[in-house]
Amino acid sequence: MEQLSFFEQAGQSAELPPELLEYHPGFFNSAESGIWLDTFINTIPWMQEDIKMYGKMMKTPRLTAWYGDPNKEYIFSGTKHHPILWTDELLMIKEKIEPISGVQFNSVLLNYYRDANDSVAWHSDDEYELGLNPVIGSVSFGQARRFDIRHKQDRNRKYSIYLENGSLLMMKGDLQHNWVHQIPKSTQPLKARVNLTFRVIN
Repeated sequence: MEQLSFFEQAGQSAELPPELLEYHPGFFNSAESGIWLDTFINTIPWMQEDIKMYGKMMKTPRLTAWYGDPNKEYIFSGTKHHPILWTDELLMIKEKIEPISGVQFNSVLLNYYRDANDSVAWHSDDEYELGLNPVIGSVSFGQARRFDIRHKQDRNRKYSIYLENGSLLMMKGDLQHNWVHQIPKSTQPLKARVNLTFRVIN
């Protein structure tokens, strides 16, 4: 399994801020992670959203899907999304991570990064529906990808971590209000990755 990696050029220390991020590598073993990856790639009705960036419309550089309890709509990228009802597979993963998170999630955003060209730009998950200091459980299957965070006011405060196959990252505290995060593109060839971010919609 690929090891947790930090980047000197990103300016982070050897430790992630525990009040913001809690990383659990190997939360799912490689065999079950491979099964989840193939299952989600082949069974989820993926969509590529249109978003407005820099004054013009463009396609998101990744595929997405929104699942959850009935009536848990979520507005992101300027579009209101109505959830598809939970699958058995998503419920199994949800139930496994809830004891770690300490909350009961009612929705999940799935992102499919097909290759090195897929990414998500700097942003915060600070929508009104998520409330104050939301806890978000991020599960990754497939290709390890770099995850960066940066403080909104002090850009010298930044950290990077590789999110490995089968890992769980808990995002908490004021991360979504005072920090931004991204999954950058890569100049190196990369394979597929599916990421699930479990949330509580109020």
